[in-house]
Amino acid sequence: MRKRLFVCGIKPFSTLGVHQKLAPLKQLLLPVTLLFSLGVTAQDVNDLKLKDYRPVSIYKTPQANIAKAKYPAYDMHTHDYVDDARGVDEWVKTMDEMNIAKSMINTYTTGKEFDSIVDKYSKHKDRFIIFCGFDYTGADQPGWSDKAIKELERCVKAGARGVGELGDKGLGELYSKPTPGRGIHIDDPRMKPLIKRCGELKIPINIHVSEDEWMYLPADSTNDGLMNSAKWKVDMSVPGKLNHDELIQTLENAVRENPGTTFIASHLANTCSDLSQLAKLFDKYPNLYADVSARYGEIAPIPRYVHAFMEKYADRIVYGTDMSPHKPMYLTTFRILESADEHFYEHDLFGYHWPLYGLHLTDATLKKIYNSNAVKILSQKR
Repeated sequence: MRKRLFVCGIKPFSTLGVHQKLAPLKQLLLPVTLLFSLGVTAQDVNDLKLKDYRPVSIYKTPQANIAKAKYPAYDMHTHDYVDDARGVDEWVKTMDEMNIAKSMINTYTTGKEFDSIVDKYSKHKDRFIIFCGFDYTGADQPGWSDKAIKELERCVKAGARGVGELGDKGLGELYSKPTPGRGIHIDDPRMKPLIKRCGELKIPINIHVSEDEWMYLPADSTNDGLMNSAKWKVDMSVPGKLNHDELIQTLENAVRENPGTTFIASHLANTCSDLSQLAKLFDKYPNLYADVSARYGEIAPIPRYVHAFMEKYADRIVYGTDMSPHKPMYLTTFRILESADEHFYEHDLFGYHWPLYGLHLTDATLKKIYNSNAVKILSQKR
């Protein structure tokens, strides 16, 4: 009887917008090496916990072994992951190896904090695109929008190429610094002057609304995302909190009411379980784009459907990661977008039990998603 080794104690990294730094690959493999050296035998299945399930594919199928992005890529969803200029230098080296032409940094920030981030990346300003936030200080006071617009204009003069990542998981804007806009949704009338000004300045808005469906479902035996939903969930017991579809509606309202402003919906607008929702928005609104960041684990289990979707809407989707900039992370995203690989797992990046499949996108689509769509968004004439 063949024995299988189930490795416990290696915590998977989430891709849900919680921006944590990945450990080097050798550190992730250390527990496995240690177990083998100690002669650990197969675990009794009766004692195996679901959270420790780490399946290894039995299928001997071809693997693409991709070493870098097929075309120079604009990573249109990252964050300020590094601590200093030395970290920036290391990031650029990794970008060079992975064929990442530029990385867009969602800072959420304004004021001195924004200025300090711009300064940190100034040595490589040709490789990084910096987005600022909105300052919600005094948002409940008369004249707030005028003050917020002035700070927006200042940030643009200081180097901001867009605004983001705005974020609403039900209670209003929660990401921006120094003051979050609690209770302010993207379609709030108070937001109208700021959104309009972004259009006039020809800068896009990156916005995260809602979460994927499994985060709203009970963490029980029927939840398809249970491997993550036991820890990551949306608490809908909070009074006044908008649900998934209500948040998608706020996005649509803002996009519809501001046709002169370009929007980028983070994470495929968190509609991975029903991409027809995003398709309907794409069909209606030419000023809406979406990034694929941090949702590779959600779309790779349904490759034929997602392939058709991304080929159809190739002009509206941009590449992004939303994960710390390490080679194994980049290579996994390339594998999912480019290859035809079948039934493989990625436990270190994604916490699901789902097997993954390559989307095998065409070269024409890859060029648009990796590069030309981002260039179009960022090169609007002012």
